Amino acid sequence: MRVHILEMPLDFGANRHGSDMGPSAIRLAGLRELLFRLDHKTEKYFSPLNISPQEYADEGNPRAKYSAPIVTACGQLANEVENAVRCGAFPLILGGDHSIVLGTLAGLSPALKEQHKRLGVLYVDAHGDFNTADTSPSGNIHGMCMAASCGYGLEELTELYTPGRKVDPANVCYIGVRDLDPEEKLLMKQAGVTVITMTDIDRMGFSSALRMALDFFRERADAVHVSFDMDVIDPMFAPGVGIPLPGGLNYREALLLMEEMARTGLVCSAEIVEVNPVLDVRNQTARMAVELIGRLLGDTVY
Repeated sequence: MRVHILEMPLDFGANRHGSDMGPSAIRLAGLRELLFRLDHKTEKYFSPLNISPQEYADEGNPRAKYSAPIVTACGQLANEVENAVRCGAFPLILGGDHSIVLGTLAGLSPALKEQHKRLGVLYVDAHGDFNTADTSPSGNIHGMCMAASCGYGLEELTELYTPGRKVDPANVCYIGVRDLDPEEKLLMKQAGVTVITMTDIDRMGFSSALRMALDFFRERADAVHVSFDMDVIDPMFAPGVGIPLPGGLNYREALLLMEEMARTGLVCSAEIVEVNPVLDVRNQTARMAVELIGRLLGDTVY
């Protein structure tokens, strides 16, 4: 497989800083060696980010903090993602906070429409990221990025790169959710996204929850983007994340999810976000991120 690695050291979208060092941590954890072992060709290695550091930027609208530099950065990413898909490569995006999904989906949308493919999104996250500037308690854009990609919120976010929504919310499936704001929850239900919470996983078991997600994409999508926030994993296994929450996926469940998504043959792109080396322990979260990427790209135990 031809892989375009796109590093996005962006942490404008969150309160806790340090995720801008996530791409470096993943690199140091052995990503290049992994791809070489799996016989993937790293065709392009590029950081499209060309903006000033956050400390020198103006916060702007307090209801959508740093929207201007985030839109600029995500526009740059969208162009790289679109070009990668059009030339038949696999875009692998390394974050950064989760606001970068705005750029990823903005680039995927026109490229896949051109190929007459239906885009599905597997959103692996403890949070919904489905607030708008009107509902967000913090004004942080990493909590609005999925809503905006589905067409809800500020025009500067919903219209990023190309006009209109980037993905049909009916083709979005969450897994691992365990923390939603009240108004965010209402908007997610109104939009019609599918949500598999940690409570659902407790009730039905992970195997059944995974089967539900796999069936969802087989019915609805021709190409699937996997957006994986490391905070979906229990902090016992992944302590170096922006918002650690107890009660998440365990080590084996996270790996199995990626292995089974790989087996569908539908995954066309992926991003790993919210690795925060400042909060990590001996880079174990970054090492786990590399292992997850490996399983998604075909690595197996036997």
